[in-house]
Amino acid sequence: MFQRFFGRERHANRAITEALYAQIVAAARQTVFYSHWNVPDTPLGRFEMLSLHMFLFQHRLRGESGVAQEVAQVLIDEFFLDVDHSLRELGIGDVGVPKRMKKLAKMFYGRTAAYDDALERNDRDGLTAALARNVRPDAGAWPEASLLADYVTDACNLLAAQTPESIVSGTLAFPVAKGGEQ
Repeated sequence: MFQRFFGRERHANRAITEALYAQIVAAARQTVFYSHWNVPDTPLGRFEMLSLHMFLFQHRLRGESGVAQEVAQVLIDEFFLDVDHSLRELGIGDVGVPKRMKKLAKMFYGRTAAYDDALERNDRDGLTAALARNVRPDAGAWPEASLLADYVTDACNLLAAQTPESIVSGTLAFPVAKGGEQ
């Protein structure tokens, strides 16, 4: 047991979770989201896209047990550590970080509940509305929300086709977001 926590296995697990998290971040940073789909290229816009991709990962591993469940928990912890670090990089002081973290966590879980509900009901219009409400709350009409809803559906299907064994070994694939055509 001591070897597991402090030895090679722990290092290997860390490498796997870092690889998975890097793949989630890369998917969330696809240029087309910001350049063609009008996701705000701001800290909050990037938080929205990272939250969405973290949700997709968590959604895929829901119901899995064992190592997959452990990896899902480690990655959600990593996500919130990354958010904390980003707040500090933005100049938020030690006193303000917990308050903002609480607000961002509430935002994350509220969004994931809305996305999950729409996906479970196979409600594309509901998913599109939830994405528009969360990603572009001040935009009024956001026609690219339907492109993002299609992407989310494609991502769910692609992730569902990946075995838990493949995912927990560090391999994760998200779809490539297509250009700006509607």
